[in-house]
Amino acid sequence: MSRPRILTVFGTRPEAIKLFPLVHALEADDRFESRVCVSAQHRDMLDQVLAIAAISLHHDLDLMTDRQTLDSLTARALMGIGAVLDEERPDWVVVQGDTTTVMAGALAAYYRKIPVCHVEAGLRSGDIHQPWPEEVNRRMVGTFARLHCAPTRAAAEALLRENTNPATVHVTGNTVIDALEWVTKRIEEHPSLAQGLAGLEARFAGKRIIGMTAHRRENFGEGMQNIANGVKRIASRDDVAVICPVHRNPNVRAVMSAELEGLENVALIEPLDYPHFARLLGLSHLMLSDSGGVQEEAPALGKPVLVLRETTERPEGVKAGTAKLVGTNADTIVRETFRLLDDEAAYAEMARAHNPFGDGKSAQRICDLLAESER
Repeated sequence: MSRPRILTVFGTRPEAIKLFPLVHALEADDRFESRVCVSAQHRDMLDQVLAIAAISLHHDLDLMTDRQTLDSLTARALMGIGAVLDEERPDWVVVQGDTTTVMAGALAAYYRKIPVCHVEAGLRSGDIHQPWPEEVNRRMVGTFARLHCAPTRAAAEALLRENTNPATVHVTGNTVIDALEWVTKRIEEHPSLAQGLAGLEARFAGKRIIGMTAHRRENFGEGMQNIANGVKRIASRDDVAVICPVHRNPNVRAVMSAELEGLENVALIEPLDYPHFARLLGLSHLMLSDSGGVQEEAPALGKPVLVLRETTERPEGVKAGTAKLVGTNADTIVRETFRLLDDEAAYAEMARAHNPFGDGKSAQRICDLLAESER
């Protein structure tokens, strides 16, 4: 009897981070034949993760173009992934999260009646425009996936409220914790993997470092301007320094450069590879971010997260106390940051809160679920 062929499809850096532990597990499991397809809707940042995780590709669609639009990307991803499915004829397609690649890959599989395993299923913000377009991408895949791997009980309950078949919904934890544990161990074994921040560590010695990332589409324009203004005010303190890997999207880069370039206590740097980003998390006293992944990763290292969004599809972190929604109002960002800097009890309450997102064993649970589904 032939082994089931599993085609894992992804296209961005966050997807690659959360899926490489599963790809490793599938490749090491004699029960499966593992194949990998990337859309490369984000090229350079994706390649960084592929390199550090030593992921071999079977199909690279290389779809990224300058200033690509959602409709053109969706059309090219749907056609390109569809052609790969016709060639590979997999028994399962695995996708993760909520990107355009996820939506197009899952839809192409559905058109061919190939079952879809949705990793990180069930996250809901309750607002179809935040995060945009990710909220709708994720909901759409949730309507027809055959296997829903929910990272938390709350995510599983969201699926059940939508009348998803309970037999297809499983709480697996989030594979991002598997990835963070893996890369942290690699850095311990090979410190050179993350030595690129040594200069900034020396420059900001004696200061509390605040890590900051911002890239969400719904924050483009006024929201991004407000975030930059808030960071500028925070960085006026002598006891802090802000390290900001600047997303390559010009809607982000232009604003951050205009407001923060040249400030003594701010370092605007190029996007970090995964080991260096894990190192930044470790160095930081707290994180300011509109990223979904950071809401999961930072608490695993005991770092509070102030979420630069009005809503989150990861309410578990807010409920557990590891994250707090602060939106994009500059006054609120400054006030909440200063509170964590100046109130030791408030900081300790967030830093010591239980991380609800996983135990580092999620990839193996998903492998076992795929095997059981083939019986």
